[in-house]
Amino acid sequence: MQSQTQFKRRFSFEFFPPKTDQGKEKLQGVRDQLAAVNPDFFSVTFGAGGSTRDRTIETVLNLHKQGISTAPHLSCVGGTRQEIGELLDLYKDNGINRIVALRGDLPSGMGASGELRYANELVEFIREHSGDHFNLEVAAYPEFHPQARNAEEDLQNFARKVKAGANSAITQYFFNPDSYFYFVDRLEKMGVTIPVVPGIMPIVNFSSLVRFSDMCGAEIPRWIRKQLEAYGDDTDSIRKFGEEVVTQMCETLLKAGAPGLHFYTLNQVEPSLSIWKNLGISDREKIAF
Repeated sequence: MQSQTQFKRRFSFEFFPPKTDQGKEKLQGVRDQLAAVNPDFFSVTFGAGGSTRDRTIETVLNLHKQGISTAPHLSCVGGTRQEIGELLDLYKDNGINRIVALRGDLPSGMGASGELRYANELVEFIREHSGDHFNLEVAAYPEFHPQARNAEEDLQNFARKVKAGANSAITQYFFNPDSYFYFVDRLEKMGVTIPVVPGIMPIVNFSSLVRFSDMCGAEIPRWIRKQLEAYGDDTDSIRKFGEEVVTQMCETLLKAGAPGLHFYTLNQVEPSLSIWKNLGISDREKIAF
């Protein structure tokens, strides 16, 4: 973890692009409340195969013009170099200076993966096309990517993204801090030293959490899973327990030198904001860790 303590801490919140006018209105309220704590940036997801392309663009530009730096997710699956280049130019022309560069998922029924197959190829293309204009975030997997053949291969894949020009990384969410500590220690031994910011998933709904976790390979420790199961449909107890567990994990991560936190909000305010307040990070320069 020593390599991570050298980096300035930064905090961010992730949204997905809403589908309806009601969703847009709700997100505006979420944005306003989270903007009040002065995060370093917001990010906006990009659907599988670019399925939310236009909604992502609209959401990013709308949020960005309101005064908080906003980073679009950009995946290469299903896209051509020309399409990606045009999107980069659009973002650059509108003052966007940070991008979350991902391989992305191939939607069901889509046969071709596009001209760029992997995230390191996307990072390399962005550097070729736009130079150093964008701060490039990439994904990291402390519990390893579910499609990786083995842990060593996954670490090498991450190193390739860094070599291609990534500035920093955001992890898949996890609930076992030791997996994060081990991951960054391995990177340090490999000579890979960029900020690796933990991705934080608040616990608000047990069935949804299980479904998400099964898809992305994030482990729910047995003691957490069994306690959540015991609460059944008691949503208040699930949220209270989840808030306590995730807050304690965040405290552990920050005390050990993690360079910030990235909250997966699912377009909700209270779960992430409650953890934020519990941590006492309203004034980021005076965090008592």
